[in-house]
Amino acid sequence: MKPDLFEAPDYYQIDELLSDEHKLVRDAARSWVKREVSPIIEEYAQRAEFPNQIIKGLAEIGAFGPYIPEEYGGAGLDQISYGLIMQEIERGDSGVRSTSSVQSSLVMYPIWKYGNEEQRKKYLPKLASGEFMGCFGLTEPDHGSNPGGMTTNFKDKGDHYLLNGAKLWISNAPFADIAVVWAKDEEGRIHGLVVERGMEGFSTPETHNKWSLRASATGELIFDNVKVPKENLLRGKSGLGAPLGCLDSARYGIAWGAIGAAMDCYDTALRYAKERIQFDKPIAATQLQQKKLAEMITEITKAQLMAWRLGVLRNEGKATSAQISMAKRNNVEMAIKIAREARQVLGGMGITGEYSIMRHMMNLESVITYEGTHDIHLLITGMDITGFPAFK
Repeated sequence: MKPDLFEAPDYYQIDELLSDEHKLVRDAARSWVKREVSPIIEEYAQRAEFPNQIIKGLAEIGAFGPYIPEEYGGAGLDQISYGLIMQEIERGDSGVRSTSSVQSSLVMYPIWKYGNEEQRKKYLPKLASGEFMGCFGLTEPDHGSNPGGMTTNFKDKGDHYLLNGAKLWISNAPFADIAVVWAKDEEGRIHGLVVERGMEGFSTPETHNKWSLRASATGELIFDNVKVPKENLLRGKSGLGAPLGCLDSARYGIAWGAIGAAMDCYDTALRYAKERIQFDKPIAATQLQQKKLAEMITEITKAQLMAWRLGVLRNEGKATSAQISMAKRNNVEMAIKIAREARQVLGGMGITGEYSIMRHMMNLESVITYEGTHDIHLLITGMDITGFPAFK
């Protein structure tokens, strides 16, 4: 087991833009990742298994609903703190960050924003503590980039709703206690419902044989005439804008998280390049390796500044969905390119589990696709600047 020697790059002294609370929150998450995630994550990724024992620790560092008010069990932190926690967790592993992101932005967020007081008090404290784990059901086998085409539906049966359909590629599904499920009513309007494990007709088969996010639990949600109590409907918002509002929060977290993966790959490559001797000198002394490393730190620095500014805008309630899309697309692309370049710096060693780079690279192949594909986010920016939708 190799020690975690990670040192975070801060080429533009961005720490000076952070408050003492921001740095305290980040450093607590960083220390926890070094202590609890780094020593075990390669083994769990190789086994394609989620390390359930870290759930309590994730809760303790505030990774579940960090911006949820304290009265509901959250940490009551701002958006930059949320981003920094996601950055540190994804520095450890994208799959672990996915577990945290889903719990925070796709389960707790809609219950907090769209639920009533009874729902908030029933679910949020248990989700914040990790006693309950949740998942988010939007993507379907035939509807990914076009979620509005979903076929999952529910019918009013008087004293309950009858839910039918299926969701695919659902993080946390295999072990989730509750699912926030998006389905159409009899008029075709999209609503969110809280479906609880144990409801008859509700099953969550696990997805196997993944080459990416191997340390994350992924599955399906199957609804076969599931009777959902009427009090489980999230009545605060309906229409496609409701789940998309959740995705804004999650995509914002990804924009920060991808920086963590990139920083880990860069730090690994930099350390290796200084230590690896070829032709009687460290490979870090060669022009081509310096080019790789210099470009890596440049792109990381640009992404850090973008994420920080977006966090300020989120705190002020000014960030647009299109701005969030731009940051998600840019920062994930940045991270995956750095992972590929860093792998080359390490040569053959870069493909082994002795180092984190190949695992990050494989994980980022999922991150660049989920919660809005790379192409779709590009078209969101295109529509925002031209006024013309080009999705079809």
